[in-house]
Amino acid sequence: MTVTVRSFAKINLGLYIGAARADGFHDLRTVYQTIALHDLIRVRVARGIGIEIVCADPRVPCDKTNTCHRIAERVLDELDATGKVTIEIEKNLPVQGGLGAASSNAVATMIALERALKRRLTQPARLRIAADVGSDLPQFLIGGTSLGVGRGEEVYPLPDLPSSPIVVITPDVGVSTPKAFADWDALASGERMKASIATRDQLTHPNASDRLLEVGRALSAWLVSPNTGAPALGGSRAGSLLLDLVRTGIENDFERVVFPQYPELRDIKGALERAGAAYASLSGSGSTLYGLFRTRKAAARALIRLRKQGLKAQAATTLTRAQYWKRLAVSGF
Repeated sequence: MTVTVRSFAKINLGLYIGAARADGFHDLRTVYQTIALHDLIRVRVARGIGIEIVCADPRVPCDKTNTCHRIAERVLDELDATGKVTIEIEKNLPVQGGLGAASSNAVATMIALERALKRRLTQPARLRIAADVGSDLPQFLIGGTSLGVGRGEEVYPLPDLPSSPIVVITPDVGVSTPKAFADWDALASGERMKASIATRDQLTHPNASDRLLEVGRALSAWLVSPNTGAPALGGSRAGSLLLDLVRTGIENDFERVVFPQYPELRDIKGALERAGAAYASLSGSGSTLYGLFRTRKAAARALIRLRKQGLKAQAATTLTRAQYWKRLAVSGF
């Protein structure tokens, strides 16, 4: 039996980069949000041994470095299972795009492999394996809106944003996350020398972490308010939430080092804002950018405008936690 699972993307609503840690990673704070763009993962288990990765996209490694290969090894070991595992990746999401595609592919592989083997991991085992393989993976075992801390692998569910219209632009350029972190370290080091200060907190926009925490409080307060609203960014509650989000001024710190290297990405963010986005940002280290819109009509108008400018824009929606898990399965469940 072949099990097919949708591998959804994520965006980052704000991303604060903290100090470098002893393990080589950085402390991060971000709000993850799953969205309705996806790859497809097909997993088949037959007699024999070994793990095979199949993907038509030449940018995707088909060897042991692929996160799907690494996660499959860990799942087989944890379940004490054997078999010839074939993992087919149908790519729709960009490679090195900041949408967490490789991490999402790995988690989709985990879920599909469990189904193909007809055996289940415990949730603690799932989270432990996911965090060991990569920082972004645990988010895709939660879905919806969540707070990511640590190196991003500590994930805490937040009250969900409603399903909301979004426009995503995927430029024809890939941004290396390790290089973006290296550029950040170089920027921070240079600013330390100029300012002759020892603390990292003064090297970015003032109170960046406070702004991100304020967004979390705004999300919570908005969802427990007595008002009711539509499930899209057009009702009073959703509109208020967007205003709260914009007022906090949360930003993605990666923009400070990625935009100077790729000025066309800064231009795309500006195009989203001019097209009416209530909030626009780089996702992760990029190169994907997105804009949140108050209504589906506003997003549709922006999509037409942005495509006329030659940009690779797609309309989508954010996914609540319930929507994420409901839409995950395609076949074999």
